[in-house]
Amino acid sequence: MGTLSGKRIAVTGGAGFLGREVCRELEAMSPATIFVPRSAHYDLRESAGIEAFFSDAKPEIIIHLAAVVGGIGANQENPGKYFYDNAIMGIQLIEFARRHHIQKFISTGTICAYPKFTPIPFREDDLWDGYPEETNAPYGLAKKMLLVQSQAYRQQYGFNAITLFPVNLYGPGDNFDLNSSHVIPALIRKILEAKELNSPCVEVWGTGTASREFLFVRDAARGIVMAADKYDKPSPVNLGSGEEITIRNLVAKICKLCCYRGELRWDVTKPDGQPRRCLEVSRAHDEFAFSAKTRIHDGLLETIEWYAQNRGFKVPTADVI
Repeated sequence: MGTLSGKRIAVTGGAGFLGREVCRELEAMSPATIFVPRSAHYDLRESAGIEAFFSDAKPEIIIHLAAVVGGIGANQENPGKYFYDNAIMGIQLIEFARRHHIQKFISTGTICAYPKFTPIPFREDDLWDGYPEETNAPYGLAKKMLLVQSQAYRQQYGFNAITLFPVNLYGPGDNFDLNSSHVIPALIRKILEAKELNSPCVEVWGTGTASREFLFVRDAARGIVMAADKYDKPSPVNLGSGEEITIRNLVAKICKLCCYRGELRWDVTKPDGQPRRCLEVSRAHDEFAFSAKTRIHDGLLETIEWYAQNRGFKVPTADVI
């Protein structure tokens, strides 16, 4: 049995897109309990909410996934909120965890914390070599401070905290709200709706030249639980697939999987975001034997089918790519 067996584990954000998959992975580790604090009952931005959470959950291990997140547009509209909510929630949780003598605290950062012009592939040692891409820097820096706090608390108090940096996630159950979604769910929704309505074109943000790496949500959950079970060092760890794809190629792939043959109109007045994103992922493999299993074609196909079924659309039948 692993180190999580028989433990009382709390998963903030456990009812969310990633959190649900993490809880499923945890169940296989035979914990004593898995406690998921809901925001309606525990406001983790407030001390009273955190105290109530600790009193009710009595956790021995905390996996902190809760975050206020969104795509480029949402980040541009809410820089102050995204900084404050994410920073105050994480900082207070770690401090309360220290006071309550929590055995282990697992914090998830964001790829947005990396400098705008980080050399490819992004290595964990490059995290401090520049300022993040401006459109989501406040969010990225807020999450990055939890790494600083975790390392400082380990140094001063012997507090066992680890920090993981997952790359952009996607998969069934993602957020498909166009006002706040990330690139893959937004594209899937736009393209499937265009197909259903026989729209002749779809508008896409940016130039298409930026690149991204994506990690299927079940792979991310597996990596987080493996780290929670096996990793106990201060150095941050990337979680990624190692596959880089340009936004233009991603859009073409989604169009093909959705059987959409309309025109793509690139709105070059909209930002591309960070020019390139691709992670060096060997540390996760070396430290706790994690590697992604889901290729982007398979993950996209499953996500498209899930969204089509849940929206009542006809499930597309695409040629194999």
